[in-house]
Amino acid sequence: MAALYAITIGILAAGGIYLLLRERVFTVVLGLTLLSYAVSLFLLGMGRLSIGRPPVIVAGASYADPLPQALVLTAIVIAFGMTAFAVVLALRSLGLTGSDHVDAAGQPGGRAADGGNQGPRP
Repeated sequence: MAALYAITIGILAAGGIYLLLRERVFTVVLGLTLLSYAVSLFLLGMGRLSIGRPPVIVAGASYADPLPQALVLTAIVIAFGMTAFAVVLALRSLGLTGSDHVDAAGQPGGRAADGGNQGPRP
């Protein structure tokens, strides 16, 4: 089970990094989202989750640690805010430059590094 969990985290992290290196803004936003999912799963896995054990029990018994769960919940809220901000920023950049390339110039009508700017989209 731990190996499957580690492979899932690795695939999410690799996919997130791959998408971060793309040239379109929205794929970069998706990459950030995937990477935040990988970090959340990593934090949750580091808590040595125990299934079916209550968080409050008698002295001397094993229990589920609530701290990683609280950290993951906080990370989910922060990731949602970050994703919403990045999408709004990407839409604003698309409206100003007419291009959704990451390396587009910061001026209206700016051209991407490959010169492939075709003007604003309808």
